[in-house]
Amino acid sequence: MYPLNGFLDYLPQLRDYVAKRESSWDRTGGNRDSITVKPGDSATLAEIKGPGVVKHIWVTISCPDKYYLRKILFRAYWDGENKPSIDTPIGDFFGIGHGIAKHFISLPLTMTCDRGFNCYFPMPFNDRAEFEIVNECDVEIGAFYYHIDYELHSKSWNNIGYFHAKWRRELVKASKKEVNLSGEENYLILYAEGRGHYVGCILSVHGLRPGWWGEGDDMIFVDGEKWPPSIHGTGTEDYIGAAWGFNREFYGPLHGFPLKGPEDWTGYHSMYRFHLESPIPFKKSIKVTIEHGHANDRADDISSVAYWYQTEPHIDFSPMPPVDKRIPLPVKTPAEVLEEILEEIRTAEDLEKKYWHYVHSLGRVISRVIGRDAVRSLLNRALWEALYSKTVEKGEVNEARRVLVDVYNKVIDILRRQ
Repeated sequence: MYPLNGFLDYLPQLRDYVAKRESSWDRTGGNRDSITVKPGDSATLAEIKGPGVVKHIWVTISCPDKYYLRKILFRAYWDGENKPSIDTPIGDFFGIGHGIAKHFISLPLTMTCDRGFNCYFPMPFNDRAEFEIVNECDVEIGAFYYHIDYELHSKSWNNIGYFHAKWRRELVKASKKEVNLSGEENYLILYAEGRGHYVGCILSVHGLRPGWWGEGDDMIFVDGEKWPPSIHGTGTEDYIGAAWGFNREFYGPLHGFPLKGPEDWTGYHSMYRFHLESPIPFKKSIKVTIEHGHANDRADDISSVAYWYQTEPHIDFSPMPPVDKRIPLPVKTPAEVLEEILEEIRTAEDLEKKYWHYVHSLGRVISRVIGRDAVRSLLNRALWEALYSKTVEKGEVNEARRVLVDVYNKVIDILRRQ
């Protein structure tokens, strides 16, 4: 028997399947190797009779709509099902959220050179596979190029899970609880019923307020188990495979943080974690969640794509929202962020508890403009500690409020004039 001792030793073994491709090649023999899709129309990319397995999908798109990556839906149906097993905006499906295309390369997904999107998740089917896109842009998709590479096999598949991908979004609310002993208010990445296994997600965060949003623990509940779940993490960046926050963008085969926003942690961020080395199986159900901040104390705009395999039928745990609910919220300027916090300072009834939060928020926002080292000298901690001891500790909360309002107003005025 041929030895299988090395990583590529399987290549000499001869194959019994037939390799095929569905693509957008120009049927006239010319070089217009793409399709166009009018606003509101859908286009079937492929209808393939099985048994087979899709091994690779490549697309590139030319569309003038600013948010085409969120407005174009990508869907796939297996074996004649009515509900799509892949149901996600096309940009998020390939690994980065917020309607942004940015170069990164992982094992199952890539956005090569910002424009070439690739998926290598294997997608088996028995009777039929159907792929389609839906154009919910305000304009025509001028050029949609695609390859769908697949294998045709002579025997039907037994004991396999069908590939699923599902996008969802939520403007999460901040909890007032200091501890989380249930996971009920966590952000939901996936809920599935049946038998299958979870293979990962992309997670996109739009930080709406300054401050680190990554204290959220991942909690994965398998087969209806109660809290605490058997899979309980220690922080968002820990789940992604980093530590002590993210100090740079990075991408690897199974985990990455390819999109990093401003230094104050507002704005757009995207990350991924794939459990390809050991998918998380479930026999009855699975609920994949993550906190938004410690004990869900953050109110941010979070979206995700969950990837998993399962037997059919599947449930639609998060119906696709209309196109206007998928558009990213605009990123606020440093002055706009401080103006919003300033309004809260004016009326905050618990300022004594949030004093240092307001001080640190000021420093984080300013760091977007002048850098961290300059902020350390500008916002001298000793001065703020002295103010705290002279006001808040003595019950003079309104005096502390007056100083905070005055400093915020001066900084906002400087930022407006820049």
